[in-house]
Amino acid sequence: MSHSKNFLRPLIGKQIAMSHRQKHDQGLEGQLGEEVPAAKEVVTSEKGAAAEDSQGTSSSSSIQASASSKASKGSGGQAEGGQRTSKAYLYSKFLINNELRKKVTNLVKFLSFKYITNEPVTEAEILKRVVKEYKRFHTSIFKHACECMEVVFGIEVKEVDTVNHTYMLVKILDLTYDGRISNEEGIPKTGLLVLILGVIFMEGNRASEKKIWEVLSVVGVHRDQHDFICGNPRKFITEDLVLENYLVYQPIPNSDPPSYEFLWGPRAQAETSKMKVLQFFCKVAGSSPTSFTALYKEALKDEEERARALLASTAISTSVDNSGSGDKPSGVSHPE
Repeated sequence: MSHSKNFLRPLIGKQIAMSHRQKHDQGLEGQLGEEVPAAKEVVTSEKGAAAEDSQGTSSSSSIQASASSKASKGSGGQAEGGQRTSKAYLYSKFLINNELRKKVTNLVKFLSFKYITNEPVTEAEILKRVVKEYKRFHTSIFKHACECMEVVFGIEVKEVDTVNHTYMLVKILDLTYDGRISNEEGIPKTGLLVLILGVIFMEGNRASEKKIWEVLSVVGVHRDQHDFICGNPRKFITEDLVLENYLVYQPIPNSDPPSYEFLWGPRAQAETSKMKVLQFFCKVAGSSPTSFTALYKEALKDEEERARALLASTAISTSVDNSGSGDKPSGVSHPE
């Protein structure tokens, strides 16, 4: 039975909402750019206000005030003035949302660099180098960037100093490979690997290639669309992760047209577990592993089998050591 739809619903919901918002904003940009002559001037005045305002005046207030002033001077009467003011207000919301998305993207790139260089990052540094004039939105920007780091890159932004608000970036699971070309190059992709492993687990320990791409499209990764995260997503998933033994990529028997499926590879089996992947997905979805009874029982059974195998291996090793030590001479001589 497939559980991936239930698990990914919160993530899909966020992505759909974001997609709709982006389309709405794009529509506003076109409409308001044509119908509100002050629109481009508002952008310029907003930038000027942000540079001059040392008291933290809100950007949206500056935009609305400027737009309202220009609208009120029009000769089209009170109704036209109100309409222009309303459109200027909508455009101000578009500008703010667009800038906040850019800030989240920039913060994700900044945090990724800190992970690569293994350096801590402070709240003060984030405010100064990334957030800048949008300090009043810092909490929202930081939250969304951390979610992206976790889901896409598999990296937790962990606070290590609550006084100075200092953070370290650490991998969420014990996977030894993070998808980078070397220790110095590339962006970590552990989150995508965990996402794929999770879908395979939820789909009954094997997932069709079609299902994998459906899920990855939710987080903006598409089969033939290169991006700054994966570079070439198809190559990374069907070749790189297979060569690293994290995934098995094989034909589905008797499929027409021919299609492929993914399974966990031996390295994934050795370095992580169904329970750890389940816990990761639950954290992303904001739920508890016990909420998904069937998956939790299977993960628990897997943990018990791993524990028994480890005990058996330890017992055999101990037995071999003991038998070997019994054959050794005591080394003590006795007089005749």
